[in-house]
Amino acid sequence: MKNSILLLSCFFALLSFSQNKEAYQFFDKDGNKTSYKKLLKASLKTQVVLFGEYHNNAISHWLELELTKDISDKSPIVLGAEMLESDNQRQLNQYLKGEINQKKLDSTARLWPNYKTDYKPLVDFAKEKNVSFIATNIPRRYASMVSKKGFEALETLSEEEKSWIAPQPILYDATLPGYVEMMKMMGGHATPNMPKAQAIKDATMAYFINSNLKKDAIFIHYNGSYHSDNFEGINWYLKNYNSNIQIITISTVEQKDISKLEKENYNKADYILVIDDDVTKTY
Repeated sequence: MKNSILLLSCFFALLSFSQNKEAYQFFDKDGNKTSYKKLLKASLKTQVVLFGEYHNNAISHWLELELTKDISDKSPIVLGAEMLESDNQRQLNQYLKGEINQKKLDSTARLWPNYKTDYKPLVDFAKEKNVSFIATNIPRRYASMVSKKGFEALETLSEEEKSWIAPQPILYDATLPGYVEMMKMMGGHATPNMPKAQAIKDATMAYFINSNLKKDAIFIHYNGSYHSDNFEGINWYLKNYNSNIQIITISTVEQKDISKLEKENYNKADYILVIDDDVTKTY
């Protein structure tokens, strides 16, 4: 009888273990498993956290909000995002101050289609805590100009328009692996100006992050992983603007098996967030 009970106990323990579904796992850049607790501890010792997300991944957005809350409990913060464009800073500030409501923000700012589900919680947290939220990205129409005509196209802009973009001339290294890879991905459709459009976004986001750093505050920035993967993009420009700046990067990847980091994802960031590829997408 005792043996039967023991066997049944083992069976149910194994069954419980096999049904324990994990949605995500953190790794360090060398492929070693690490934890959210260690990420939080490291984030509290840096100046800038670049949270590289997948725009449609629910776990990414949940962890962005959770990390923001937990850092805020221990330190002053400033927030910023690729998903808000610099010429909409006035409307964003008005919303944060309660001068306009969500409906007015919707009609006056170029919000992403998934703003309400994925980014509004972050903006509303900033509003609740009276925290600055910086619209860091270049207005998309100017990035489109660069894609078609190169950096030179920006010289035609007014002084006000130039204030919404990283200062000219833009430092640019076409040999950075991320920009080289972009050219390869575009194949026969690629032109030398296409990576420049990516670079002007990276440079502008880095510029507004660096310009809005506050003493003893941690700047948490939300951006697509491609903008900071492999310590390039925003990270590279930040280092050029401010050689002494301290940065923690997070990259999001999706894998079928989250128990180990696939080799192709090594060294993408200081912390790699691996999410089960079956996780529900927000759009």
